[in-house]
Amino acid sequence: MEIGSRNSPSAEEAHLSPSESNSKKPGGWKAIKYILGNESFEKLASMSLVANITVYLRTKYNLSGIILVNVVTIWSGTSNISTIGGAIISDVYLGRFLTLLLGTICTLLGMAAMTLTATISELRPPFCQEDSICAQPHKWQLAFLFSALGLIAIGAGGIRPCNIAFGADQFDTNTEKGRAQLESFFNWWYFSFTIALVIALTGVIYVQTNISWIIGFAIPTACLVTSITIFLIGRNTYIYRKPQGTVFVDMARVAMAAYRKRKINLKSGNEHCYYDPAEEVDHLQDRKLIRINRFKYLDKAAVIIDPNELDPQGFPVDKWRLCSVQQVEKLKCLLKIVPVWVAGIGCFVVMDQQSTFGVLQAIQMNRSINSDFKIPPGWMGITSMLALSIWILLYEQIYIPKARKILKRDSRLTMQQRIFIGIVLSILCMIVAGTVERKRRSMALKEGSYASPLHVAVLLPQFILSGLTEAFAAVGLMEFFTIQLPESMRSVAGSIFFLSLSVASYLSSLIVNIMHSVTGQGGEKPWLGGHDLNVNKLDNYYYIIAGLGVINLMYFTFFARKYVPFGEDVKEGGEVQMNTSRV
Repeated sequence: MEIGSRNSPSAEEAHLSPSESNSKKPGGWKAIKYILGNESFEKLASMSLVANITVYLRTKYNLSGIILVNVVTIWSGTSNISTIGGAIISDVYLGRFLTLLLGTICTLLGMAAMTLTATISELRPPFCQEDSICAQPHKWQLAFLFSALGLIAIGAGGIRPCNIAFGADQFDTNTEKGRAQLESFFNWWYFSFTIALVIALTGVIYVQTNISWIIGFAIPTACLVTSITIFLIGRNTYIYRKPQGTVFVDMARVAMAAYRKRKINLKSGNEHCYYDPAEEVDHLQDRKLIRINRFKYLDKAAVIIDPNELDPQGFPVDKWRLCSVQQVEKLKCLLKIVPVWVAGIGCFVVMDQQSTFGVLQAIQMNRSINSDFKIPPGWMGITSMLALSIWILLYEQIYIPKARKILKRDSRLTMQQRIFIGIVLSILCMIVAGTVERKRRSMALKEGSYASPLHVAVLLPQFILSGLTEAFAAVGLMEFFTIQLPESMRSVAGSIFFLSLSVASYLSSLIVNIMHSVTGQGGEKPWLGGHDLNVNKLDNYYYIIAGLGVINLMYFTFFARKYVPFGEDVKEGGEVQMNTSRV
């Protein structure tokens, strides 16, 4: 039995455009082109720093070993975990448009500060040769550097949970066409900015490494200005969704209310009265979430055991004792993605290794093309982006049309299949990386040189596998989180995705520090942490990460995959009804 009703908000209140007189219907692909343009230039700016931050800190701040890895991974993790705050600000106060705009401006300020670190020599320690014992930066120099990185991390917190969510807002997922467009949007979102990155980062990283860090940082700063400009030009084409409040407080209320009513027996056969007001719907599409039978304990939060729990207007007297059915269902939506979220972390740990240790490997290898040109270490990351882009292009433009023509049906890989393939590729990536590192180190020790004579091209397979891991697992997981959560929680879906990246970064840093401590006991040389990779045992570390990947594969295969929709489990309206018989 469900009670409670009020008038539903009008469509005009649900969808607002800054130009009410605009006769053209907002949203769709005409809005997406501006969103993708903004995203491409913003990612160009931020990733030009991410891709080369290891080289910059190594060559300009003389950081190395475990300190360098900790700075990079913790900064990366903080950039991703800040998305929780960005999601809350977006959902409660500003909406996705303003949160995206302010996040981009904050990133612009951080990038400008990084340009100052390259411009003013007093902000850095003295220059030092790679194989020398170098002077470390002063605390105030690190404070300025970390402030700049902090601004970029804060900006990322506003951008990352809202960029895909704001793009997804432009499609009507009530229709089959809208849902198909949304699925293609996920892939084209990755493809568009990745192509821009490959084209531009090739030049930017070369400028940073071989010409001037000042110019190399000024270019992405200018790109951020361009990003903001494009985003504002398209403001009249967007569908704007009003902030509807954060679900995090509602989730805490549901947990507390369910605990307070823990003695209620839902299996007693008695007909319970549930608080289910008519206006408690997904305001974006004016519909209710499908009730699921999982996590029945939480249903107690919506049971009315005393009429006095409602005031004369039909509202709960104590929101921490009585919650609506829709509040309960939103918490259930979040809980049912947790097993898959955990599996995603294992994949992202692998991706983290290439931005730190993979680049450090490249620094100590033969990078010469000829006597006049050396490959910048940061270029290796472009290989991952190329692999991702090529796969998406082949998948969207060749595989899907050909398979549909031959089989007479849609033959897209399911989310289960894509995540499974991504995990397998992550394991292969670490095995290949360990094998290459063992060869690199042995040749360097044989020659007695700091840089191994092994050419940097042998690193390409592990970077390609890292990019394919992202193409399969990351895209699949982002789609999974976005589809599994209702439209009103899309910012939460984005923040959850980046939270998994954050946890992976922190976990990677934790593993590195544990290995450094454990392997360095008894006077032994630690496997990790030295300035020179030739005296480390990075290959053993890679194999351990591969072993963790095998455990993650078993976990996903025998448990987490059951929470991923398979085939046509997506029901009308864009909601996902899980097949509970498989769980």
